[in-house]
Amino acid sequence: MAVDSKAEAVWNGDLMQGSGRVTPASGAFPELALTWNARANSRESGSSPEELIAAAHAGCFAMALSNGLAKAGHAPREVRTAASVTFQAGQGITAIHLTVEGDVPGLDADGFREQAEQAKANCPVSKALASVPITLEVR
Repeated sequence: MAVDSKAEAVWNGDLMQGSGRVTPASGAFPELALTWNARANSRESGSSPEELIAAAHAGCFAMALSNGLAKAGHAPREVRTAASVTFQAGQGITAIHLTVEGDVPGLDADGFREQAEQAKANCPVSKALASVPITLEVR
């Protein structure tokens, strides 16, 4: 069964001086403020589309890796993933970097790295973002 996830965004004013907000339909998190400065400079409070992409990618990757590990017979105690999305004004999103650590009983570092690479290739968000270079650091 297909599931639609929804959010709504409102922007007021021009790009540089304006501001906006994004709200998830589920209510899972509160309305987030959006500004150009938060997006281009990371020096202002508020969020950016790239921060939301980073959150989605980190969450999806952690879920995909946990699933792959369990299917391979190595159910993890914990998988910790961080995602960094690089935005360059005038170019757009230029890179994504994932960092992952895990507590997986009975699995060596090479096995964990192999599962992490598979998750990177197969997580739905990674696939959706395939036009951007995605790097992976396994700790």
